[in-house]
Amino acid sequence: MVSTTTGSEIAVRQQRLLIPRLSLMMFMQFFIWGSWSVTLGLVMTQHNMSLLIGDAFSAGPIASILSPFVLGMLVDRFFPSQKVMAVMNLAGAVILWFVPAALVAENGALLIGLLFGYTLCFMPTLALSNNIAFHSLASSDKSFPVVRVFGTIGWIVAGIFIGVTGIAPSTGIFTLAAICSVALAIYSLTLPHTPAPAKGMPLKVRDLFCADAFALLKIRHFFVFALCATLISIPLGTYYAYTASWLADAGVSNVSTAMSFGQMSEIFFMLVIPVLFRRLGVKYMLLVGMVAWFVRYALFAMGMNDESRALIYMGILLHGVCYDFFFVVGFIYTDRIAGEKVKGQAQSMVVMFTYGIGMLLGSQISGALYNRLIAGQGTAQNWATFWWIPAIAAAAIAVLFLFSFKYRDEEF
Repeated sequence: MVSTTTGSEIAVRQQRLLIPRLSLMMFMQFFIWGSWSVTLGLVMTQHNMSLLIGDAFSAGPIASILSPFVLGMLVDRFFPSQKVMAVMNLAGAVILWFVPAALVAENGALLIGLLFGYTLCFMPTLALSNNIAFHSLASSDKSFPVVRVFGTIGWIVAGIFIGVTGIAPSTGIFTLAAICSVALAIYSLTLPHTPAPAKGMPLKVRDLFCADAFALLKIRHFFVFALCATLISIPLGTYYAYTASWLADAGVSNVSTAMSFGQMSEIFFMLVIPVLFRRLGVKYMLLVGMVAWFVRYALFAMGMNDESRALIYMGILLHGVCYDFFFVVGFIYTDRIAGEKVKGQAQSMVVMFTYGIGMLLGSQISGALYNRLIAGQGTAQNWATFWWIPAIAAAAIAVLFLFSFKYRDEEF
């Protein structure tokens, strides 16, 4: 029997499956990240390494500074993004497998070294997955939030899973992450082909330093965005590093599940981005996200007492606004600003500024604050002071952004 399926029908079928395929990619990627990073501080405390929490959470930011640009250049000029992503996840799985032994041995230097090696592999995949999605989607401002929301769902499922199974405060979180990394490496090879747009072009010295990506900073509003994105990621580093320890001190029994409420709110706010994007525009979407950081930390500072416990959960639920309105909208904005040949490098540059420089500063500053204010004396008043500091910083950054970020939406 002769097949009557036409090329156009096959194309339609593939397009129909595109969003589910990309959504599964995001789900798996953020499941892996959420399975180990949410309660890392808690696990380190269980193994007498609480004073190294700030250093542990600095590994990822340093990796974000060192590796994404190289990977961005590779996917812009040499290799398909989906194949690079497969290699990075497989290498990361191997490293994760040895992390539990370092924790059991209470070998802080080895633990930090392994986390650094792993994040050198993982952090570039944040830009790689964005690059694959933006290349494949016809209308990124409408479709990307739908795809990206499954990353949030993956993070939620990871938090609930490690909580329900009881491995949240144990080394089992890294074994789980290693197994899932192998699965994502295999799945990456089935993702839509994302070729290097500048493949075959002569390689110049300026390409080695990603000069074309840095040239975007000559655009005034993009420079302001990059600066404020870096600064607002400093308070973000505080959230990721110490919220789990703080919730435990505040008497919250199931820390990973409580923190997953923040990702649950992400689902709603991620899906309303396309609607609000048209009404508010890029500037005010970004601004609302920054103001939400101030409100969240203020609620944390006021929520240590039993009678004000509800403020803690209100602050956690604001995570959807904090993350989606600034970071997701920021990635969409960057995709539109960047030229076709440097999209990979441009996404990598945003990762470097946010997850790299900003969160490195956040991890180190919050680590110093924790060791000074909290370690060995974690009173409610000390925790309140600890959270007011990033709250005030976020408010100042929002004011800076409001008066200095000037552009017209029609420019895009």
